[in-house]
Amino acid sequence: QVQLVESGGGLVQAGGSLRLSCAVSGGAFRLRTMGWYRQAPGKPRESVATITSGSGTTYADSVKGRFTISRENAKNTVYLQMNNLKPEDTAVYYCRYFGLSDWWGQGTQVTVSS
Repeated sequence: QVQLVESGGGLVQAGGSLRLSCAVSGGAFRLRTMGWYRQAPGKPRESVATITSGSGTTYADSVKGRFTISRENAKNTVYLQMNNLKPEDTAVYYCRYFGLSDWWGQGTQVTVSS
């Protein structure tokens, strides 16, 4: 019913930047809260940032001041701008659609080297 495709991950040096994109097909994108999550090896999946239909945002303490979540409703797309990346940001990043049932993308790998 809902498909999410993440892109924009890659390998970057500490202090660098990346912008992730999540393209959503189906569902009611403009009415839903969206989120970015990440999972590092050996660790549970954790919330990174969320954005509501009214563009209210939340951030994990570890990324405040460095990451920015945004949405472009005309393109059914959510973004995560990541600045001043640190090695501890290394993880697979997943996009989440909050609906009656939640939907997830396949993830995109972000690797930050020191």
